[in-house]
Amino acid sequence: MRLFKICGLLFFCLIAETQAQNNTFKVMSWNILHGANDIENGQENAIKIIREINPDVLLMVETYGSGKLIAQTLGYNFHLIAAEGTPLDDKRVNLSIYSKYPFGNRIDTKHPFYLGGIEIVIANKKIRFFSNWFHYLPWSDEPEKMGKSAEELLTWEQTGSRYEMIQKVLPYLEKYTQETDSIPMVFGGDMNSPSHKDWGNETKELHNGLVVPWYATKVLEKLGLIDSYREVNPNPIKFPGITWDTKGKNDAHRIDYIFHKGKSIRPIKSDSYNAFLNEPFSINNKEIRYPSDHGIVVTTYEIL
Repeated sequence: MRLFKICGLLFFCLIAETQAQNNTFKVMSWNILHGANDIENGQENAIKIIREINPDVLLMVETYGSGKLIAQTLGYNFHLIAAEGTPLDDKRVNLSIYSKYPFGNRIDTKHPFYLGGIEIVIANKKIRFFSNWFHYLPWSDEPEKMGKSAEELLTWEQTGSRYEMIQKVLPYLEKYTQETDSIPMVFGGDMNSPSHKDWGNETKELHNGLVVPWYATKVLEKLGLIDSYREVNPNPIKFPGITWDTKGKNDAHRIDYIFHKGKSIRPIKSDSYNAFLNEPFSINNKEIRYPSDHGIVVTTYEIL
């Protein structure tokens, strides 16, 4: 009888643990650089890294024909952010989304090269996922050394293609952020911009005394989108979260993100990974040649 009770308790604990696991999902955001084709065995190494991180959903940038093979190898459902009917290995297509869970409705935009999405059903909860890329111009390795005030940097920030892209996709973001009480959303990718949350009072000594509310991230905050990495890791000194760092240059910044909005999801863990292109990347006691020039962001969410 006692053994029966113990077995019953263990079974209950196992069921409870399984249910808890089903109420969380892990999102990975990664720009793989030219389809991970810039180094020998780049696609194979990208597959190895994704396998080690094991995300439930992957928001990919610079897919460029590699997505179909990566998804098939790893067993993911695969959505190419392009016109319906586009071949899944089309080398011109930038953005894509992978999922262990079933896809729902497509979310198409007029600008699929830098924004698109799809609905994914997780634990019977419909969530909208978006992958994005914004242009790198204007760019400076060290904006604090340009001799500009914070106000002048904000004016400079609006002189290039990135600002123009943001204006084009803002109507879509405004629409879907207004619907997050019923359908939460996760928005991630490569914004090619530092964050205003990394250029505040805490870090001004690192930035020549400047506090800069960078438009590219501030505009998302105004829509209610939350920077998951900085939400979980609020101290930018202790947790810089660098995802861009060129060997031999002083250009380290956090420019890749996962944002979210919705009362029914919350981030419980967020990490970033980074390595130099074609150099050893260590994960889970394994070394893999890194195929990209961008770092990785990984956020685990709980469904409430």
